[in-house]
Amino acid sequence: MTSSGLPLVLAGPILRRVTPDNVVMWLATSLPVECILHFTSHSDVDLTFNQEQMAAFTIELKLAKSLYLQLINVSFTEQAGKPSATVATLPTGQRIYYDLQLKAKDGKWLGWQDWAPWLCYDGQVLPFFQLEPKVRQLLHGSCRKPHYPTDDGMVRADTYLQTCLASTTQESHAPDWPSLLMLSGDQIYADDVAISMLYAIHQLANSLDFVDELLPNDKVSSSDELHRNRPYYGQREQLLPNTKAGKKALKQVFKGTRKPIFTSDSAQNHLISFAEVCCMYLLVWSPAGWSCVSKDLPTELIAHLPDKQQQKALEHHKSITRFSANLGFVQRMMAHLPVAMIFDDHDVSDDWNLTAKWEEIAYGQPFSRRIIGNAMFGYALFQGWGNAPEQHHELLSVCQLAAMGLGQPVHDECVNTLLSFHHWHYEWPTEPPLVVLDTRTQRWRSEEDDDKPSGLMDWQAITQLQQQILGKDALLLVSPAPVFGVKLIETIQHIFTAFGKPLLVDAESWMAHTGAAYTLLNLFRHPKTPKNFVILSGDVHYSFVFQVSLRMKANSPSIWQINSCGLKNQFPEPLLTRLDKANRWLYAPYSPLNWFTKRRQMKVVHHKPLGLDAGCRLVNLAGIGLVKLTDDGLPSQVMQLGADGKVVEFDLDQGHDAPSLNIRI
Repeated sequence: MTSSGLPLVLAGPILRRVTPDNVVMWLATSLPVECILHFTSHSDVDLTFNQEQMAAFTIELKLAKSLYLQLINVSFTEQAGKPSATVATLPTGQRIYYDLQLKAKDGKWLGWQDWAPWLCYDGQVLPFFQLEPKVRQLLHGSCRKPHYPTDDGMVRADTYLQTCLASTTQESHAPDWPSLLMLSGDQIYADDVAISMLYAIHQLANSLDFVDELLPNDKVSSSDELHRNRPYYGQREQLLPNTKAGKKALKQVFKGTRKPIFTSDSAQNHLISFAEVCCMYLLVWSPAGWSCVSKDLPTELIAHLPDKQQQKALEHHKSITRFSANLGFVQRMMAHLPVAMIFDDHDVSDDWNLTAKWEEIAYGQPFSRRIIGNAMFGYALFQGWGNAPEQHHELLSVCQLAAMGLGQPVHDECVNTLLSFHHWHYEWPTEPPLVVLDTRTQRWRSEEDDDKPSGLMDWQAITQLQQQILGKDALLLVSPAPVFGVKLIETIQHIFTAFGKPLLVDAESWMAHTGAAYTLLNLFRHPKTPKNFVILSGDVHYSFVFQVSLRMKANSPSIWQINSCGLKNQFPEPLLTRLDKANRWLYAPYSPLNWFTKRRQMKVVHHKPLGLDAGCRLVNLAGIGLVKLTDDGLPSQVMQLGADGKVVEFDLDQGHDAPSLNIRI
């Protein structure tokens, strides 16, 4: 603990992009710190970077009086204007141990043993990473809602790493160690927050002492008032102005929209201030922040709610208590695997940029624009920055000014910059390359009706993607929403859209917009397109494996759509079972309904999950996805590792005799 009573390290270290010549780490501290970083291995690595060297590799941002972010970006090769280490590259295929020492001003040097004694795995003396640029296996997941009543898939990922270590006989190398963890959206739920979580967020925000953010609102004038005196627990829909435009923005951003086909989400505790967004990240990635807050839920907090909502708040509190107790395992896992991230809607707000009308209303009202902007502000610094530091360099100065002038013109300027920024997508130089798509801010707006769903990427973005991947042999493509989805569910979305209700069913699929769908399909048909595609997705909270080929093409690329269930979220049961069964009946191979589809030239084979009912194709099991690849970049094994300990494997050998399904455009 520091003199202020706060832990020195509030989150991290989180490994981000790691290559043979570059290591990126992210961490959050309660004081400005100096660093020493030491790398060792069982072979020839023994490097120490002192505080002067580390100062050249580290960028520190001050977000509050007691919150600082550090991005450590160590380069092992000579680059113009940058220092380098004394080795050309880091070795691959062996453990690289690291020892990060921190010192606050006028303090003593502290190691991980002092600020996160649980950071090492049993039998290890230091945290480590294993550089595996040739991807033979990876973990992937999305949709982590802290108060959802399941165990945490991120904890399950930690358990898997423990198993990998326990099964290895080599001190220098764990042969089954994943190359990376891909988090493909909804790392936080900014729009669906339990009252007990929001209460903890406010306690932590007050301890970290953020600049008081002036809010463009006539009911709550500043973040200090919102956090202390008028938090509007369970009632935040009341905060938007009572005007025609305000009512529309309320429906777009705050309303707990009833979604009878899929889910029922509550946005009545939607995160608003920048401080709330920052503290949410700290409280889902590390146990440190929870040591600063009371875990008891005051009865007066929920006394004003109806009985049913009180019961729900108490149930959520139990889930949050269990969630927070296991965060040490999450912190440990993220310190040992390179973590790639990309946003989806709940990182910002439900149905974010779903339609042009949504954008017009939500961005046109100052308060809702600030809410969205603050979520993007948090994403940029807590997630996006570590994906590709060189792409985010231009954002740092405006973000730093905004953090020290919350609610001032510099803050609005920062929001404008973030909302117009279009370099959230990125590529990691793995083999196959990991190409991560931004399917939220480059939308192809409907030319027919601004109430119809926008395409997930516009023509220019898809064309640029095509140029980026031409000539590659294989590709790991990350699309937060599946490219090839379940036909019946997409048809239901299409029907609701036809009746002008796309928001009711989250009508966000690649097939919802004809232009985006055809442009993407043409990418697969290009003669120089990669031979092998593995598409990793999440979003829909159930898992499946589809194998896709082009019927009329002699040398069709091999396309695999692999979807993982939610990390801490699930599709409603037994609804998924019914939809799965109905999809098989309505769109069987010889069903006349297939003649009404537009993509007859694509064959989609559903691979069976082993050990479940014979006809089942969809798996509903909160946890983490595990994908193993051949040397050619094709999946050799796909599993869903359940947060509850169950394991479901898909039969990849089966398939050629299974129903082939055209997906509706």
